[in-house]
Amino acid sequence: MKVEALKKERMEDFVEYCKKHKMEIDDSFLYDEDLKNFEPNDENPTYIINDEEGKIIATASLIIDEYNRKGKKARFRIFHSEIECIEPYRMLMEAVLGHTKGLNYFFVYVPVVNKKLMECIEGLNFKIDRYSCLLVREDLKVPEINLPEDYDIRPFSSGYDEAIWCEVRNAGFAKLRGSETPITPEMVVKMISSEENIEGGSMILYHRDKPVGIVRGAKDDYEDAPIMNIGPLALIPEYQGKGLGRSLLRASLHFAKENSYDRTILCVNAENDRAKALYIQEGFKQVEAVVCYKYDLSF
Repeated sequence: MKVEALKKERMEDFVEYCKKHKMEIDDSFLYDEDLKNFEPNDENPTYIINDEEGKIIATASLIIDEYNRKGKKARFRIFHSEIECIEPYRMLMEAVLGHTKGLNYFFVYVPVVNKKLMECIEGLNFKIDRYSCLLVREDLKVPEINLPEDYDIRPFSSGYDEAIWCEVRNAGFAKLRGSETPITPEMVVKMISSEENIEGGSMILYHRDKPVGIVRGAKDDYEDAPIMNIGPLALIPEYQGKGLGRSLLRASLHFAKENSYDRTILCVNAENDRAKALYIQEGFKQVEAVVCYKYDLSF
């Protein structure tokens, strides 16, 4: 076996490999829209292993975009081998490590049902950082929104609310594992202009004229059917624990109904007991769980 950098002329084969195996791994960055404009570069260092006929049998691709580099970290878009042993993973790891200068960690997410992959990852000295749960809400009636007096929810306004969105999101997620890295207004502009954005799906909660919470509903698909993805949902710390998160969640659920989405989906850290309990109370059910492994690059 030999590792080689992915070249543009092999892009079609790489995309085909990703689509073939996406159900075995975390597919957060393997949707059609993610792969459509994908190209191997400094932000996406990618390597492949071929068999004797030149067919891809293993691949590793890191995401080192602006957000991840800002947090001195990276994450795998895909880390997979058709050969169920540790050697291809070890070879791919050696290749991607050459792109991690200036980073402290990188992460890979593995569905808990994929025991073989978990064994390989742990054999490479990755350590469990946290667990994450995927929750789905089927077509259920949405309870009314009960906002206290002096509170209202307003739609996000492009060209005006980018800095506000960052302020609330960064304060709300400052201690949330995996999301501690602050975002910038430029990142919000990209979010709002992305293909999965739904006009009106991003909302800001105000207390009088003070922005205190945010929620976003975006296009997604699950089990080959359209679904609306809710997230981020964040409140600044002093407004947490007041039932306002429930109001933001219901506002997003009502928005989904108004836009003909029968189902909604979201992701929550398993240790975030309060948030997970809220979602289950509001009709969500856990459908998947993934383990987030961290590899420490500081040694």
